[in-house]
Amino acid sequence: MVLIETVSNIIRPITLSVRLAANIIAGHLLMTLLGNQGVGLAMAAVPCLVLLQVLLIVLEAAVALIQAYVFTTLATLYAREVN
Repeated sequence: MVLIETVSNIIRPITLSVRLAANIIAGHLLMTLLGNQGVGLAMAAVPCLVLLQVLLIVLEAAVALIQAYVFTTLATLYAREVN
């Protein structure tokens, strides 16, 4: 039982880090995919694409703040649980 709890306490921060990295990569991938679409668009649609990307960047900034808060809170809880 002690071995299972020890492995669980070691794996928790790792899985948290993987989840945070996946969320960050997903946002960057979405911005890259939208940015690559600008080459084939008509000139009338480019301002709409730029506006969409600006809104996506604002959303990414908000998600980054939330992710930082969640990471800090969970890391603190995990550290308290180990001690």
